[in-house]
Amino acid sequence: MPVPLLDLRAQHATIRDDVVSKLLDLVDSQLFILGAPVEALERQVAELSHTRYAVGCASGTDALLLALRALDAGRGDEVITTPFTFFATAGTIHNVGATPVFVDIDPETFNIRPDLAAAARTSKTKAVVPVDLFGQMAAVEQIAAALPGIPVVEDAAQSIGARRSIDGEWRMAGEVATIGTFSFFPSKNLGGYGDGGMMVTHDEAIAARLKRLRMHGGAKQYFHDEVGFNSRLDALQAAVLSAKLPHLAGWSAKRRENAKYYDAALAGIAGVRTPVIDRANESIFNQYTIRAERRDDLQSFLKERGIGTSIYYPLPLHLQPCFEYLGYKRGSCPESERAAEEVLSLPIYPELTHAQLDEVIDGVRAFYGR
Repeated sequence: MPVPLLDLRAQHATIRDDVVSKLLDLVDSQLFILGAPVEALERQVAELSHTRYAVGCASGTDALLLALRALDAGRGDEVITTPFTFFATAGTIHNVGATPVFVDIDPETFNIRPDLAAAARTSKTKAVVPVDLFGQMAAVEQIAAALPGIPVVEDAAQSIGARRSIDGEWRMAGEVATIGTFSFFPSKNLGGYGDGGMMVTHDEAIAARLKRLRMHGGAKQYFHDEVGFNSRLDALQAAVLSAKLPHLAGWSAKRRENAKYYDAALAGIAGVRTPVIDRANESIFNQYTIRAERRDDLQSFLKERGIGTSIYYPLPLHLQPCFEYLGYKRGSCPESERAAEEVLSLPIYPELTHAQLDEVIDGVRAFYGR
């Protein structure tokens, strides 16, 4: 039985009528740039994230870029982040003219270590960008406390709807940071029909500047306070996302249910370590990522059985050729390097049947001779 890593058609079949209805209304209106659909989604995401403001943009990458620009990160500045993440996290730091400073991860959660982030602070530190990897929030409050006075840009591209217990209260992804950033890439838990992104904040001045930056730096057409970008969230994407958003909590709950099923079935297999979720966190499991001995052989074995997997991420950012100029060597971030050699993400999407989950489990067990 083939089991794809992700099956967006299965999801679409459950919401097709709602999405098509919203798209047809928008096509009939012929109003495609910003406008009411984007404003409605911004209100919905701000409410979900428990923030005062949300500002849509063209992609999750642009959300990071605009956030850093809104904080005036640029030439001569340093921005602390993790090397075990998607390229955009550090690529945007480079593209605003700042220098990425990589610090290592916790080997259990894969998220940046607050103590190492604090140790990396210098007089040039402009911001810190923790990543909520695989749907589990980073310890954003600990990072903020460890670097007082330094703005926190939470890369929440994989964690919309995730939450973390802080001082006995549930806080949402994006809520605690100076700016939180989301991606609506189709493979995300809340994915559009193309690229899209969003930034959330409690700061009125930051929100106003983000709105200017996404519109060539001007709050008024043809008048420009600064040089910005063309990074508007398409109304078409906003319509799709508004139709999907009411389903997000249920989809995330089903992902957690699937994760528990995997956890129980894969426990005790020598050579496999199931994901570790911080007791303070409720993950949305954008990915279900195991550590596996002979990882590459396991992936090939599963592929032969028609089971989709992926490696997020095979080479940490501090070792990427484009960042060679920073001077990092192998061994600089040993936990990130070790994770890159061991991680393998299994299918976790909410539409998986028990038969499909069992197919994946049987494949892993067969490889390790269990």
